[in-house]
Amino acid sequence: MKYKIITLGCKVNEYESEVISNLLENHGYIKSENPDVCIINTCTVTNTADSKSRKMIRSLRRNYPNAILAVMGCMIQNKKDKLDIDADIIIGNTHKTDVVSLIEEYKNKINIVGDMEDAEFEDMSLNNFDLTRAYIKIEDGCDNYCSYCIIPYVRGHVRSKKHEKVISEAKRLIENGHKEIVLTGIHTGHYHDGNYSFADLLKDLVKIDGLKRLRISSIEITELNDEVLSVIRNSNILVNHMHIPLQSGSDRILNLMNRKYDKNYFINKIKKIKSIKPDMNITTDVIVGFPSESEEDFEECIDTIKKIGFTKLHVFPYSDREGTVASKMENKVFGNVKKNRVNKLLEISKNLEIDYMNKHIGFDVSFIPEVYENGYLIGHTPNYLMVKALGDKSLLKQEVIVKISKVEYPYCLGEIKSFELI
Repeated sequence: MKYKIITLGCKVNEYESEVISNLLENHGYIKSENPDVCIINTCTVTNTADSKSRKMIRSLRRNYPNAILAVMGCMIQNKKDKLDIDADIIIGNTHKTDVVSLIEEYKNKINIVGDMEDAEFEDMSLNNFDLTRAYIKIEDGCDNYCSYCIIPYVRGHVRSKKHEKVISEAKRLIENGHKEIVLTGIHTGHYHDGNYSFADLLKDLVKIDGLKRLRISSIEITELNDEVLSVIRNSNILVNHMHIPLQSGSDRILNLMNRKYDKNYFINKIKKIKSIKPDMNITTDVIVGFPSESEEDFEECIDTIKKIGFTKLHVFPYSDREGTVASKMENKVFGNVKKNRVNKLLEISKNLEIDYMNKHIGFDVSFIPEVYENGYLIGHTPNYLMVKALGDKSLLKQEVIVKISKVEYPYCLGEIKSFELI
């Protein structure tokens, strides 16, 4: 049979879809634009995400009327009591790895949307060795209950993969040619396996022979404790890039959001990180237009962003999620105000990013080419600069040293000086 899979949303969804693709191909399915089976892994983090998910479901049903349509993920989990979608197989945020058997037993509509309250970690692993950067999902769920966020309700409580399985999966990926491992989860830094902590996992992973880079997909500022910072200080395998969500730079808004820090805590922790690794590239998420956010709050947020020295902002307009505390708050911010604030922060973000890129002109950096396009090798440095350099296709997935000559946003252009064939 032939299949097509569509993924919306976060890196965790991308990882899970890749696992599902592996499972299908291990059972003889072939990826195709003329599929017998269509799968969509949905997102529900915002109203826009819900809308995109529904639009994609309708599009797939319309374009492939004779295909089995399987819909899964966060939107399904969120809307389980009022689903009005035309799909053959409906799965929430459990039983995703059962999709092959569900497809093969399909005769009538299947609906499996369980309760996330007592959900266990669903083990997944990849055997696709085509990519330079490999993801390992080590954790699922969130217990933070930020006032704006639906994710704890659709992903359940924090639960983690056994550390022996994480290490075994990392070794297998490295043995099959991967140079970089990315640890991912809904609340990655909350990983724990009994008394075995996230810091313990980092310590063990950086010792694995052949691992060039270890990257954390995202981590909360409160999870960067002394043990984790010690691993960052003592290992060159952990890369000089961290994505640490801020969400707001206003203390009043942070309190309303039920975030677990104030701006001074955040600023001081970043100073500590940069005292350990001065070239650390720190990116972040920011929500604008949270209920009652005033112009003064927004200007305070901008001031905090500049004090911290982020190098890139991922900016999101606030969106009511039914069932969250924030959805019941008064003094909602008008759409045009949110749009203007988003655009202002995006302009600041681009300037911050270009400034950071310009600091590397004239310096040698290493990167691992991931793409070959029109004679150019394109890939990322450990601190997540996107490098573009003229070179041979044979250098894909190899460690290459380039001298940065200039910036042509979003790329740092470089000239190859040396490389390591492995």
